[in-house]
Amino acid sequence: MKYLYIYLGIISALAALLTLYDKRAAKRRSRRVKERTLLLVSVLGGSAAMLFAMLAVRHKTKHAKFMAGIPVIIALQIAAALAALHWRGVF
Repeated sequence: MKYLYIYLGIISALAALLTLYDKRAAKRRSRRVKERTLLLVSVLGGSAAMLFAMLAVRHKTKHAKFMAGIPVIIALQIAAALAALHWRGVF
């Protein structure tokens, strides 16, 4: 479990940093982070951090792909975590 927490901390930090970087790049009209990359990092475990960062800096909040997609990813991750805990006999 210790390694899982470390992984989630790192992927969450990466998700928030990528979101903040992309917001800054959008303002400066410089090289942006691909939407596919942002969604991939979200699927890999950074979804909650990315959602909070997006809302905090108001980035990608008008894109349905992100404002609907990331909450769906979070719901699927919660369901998978609950299924894993149930399978392990935690509850």
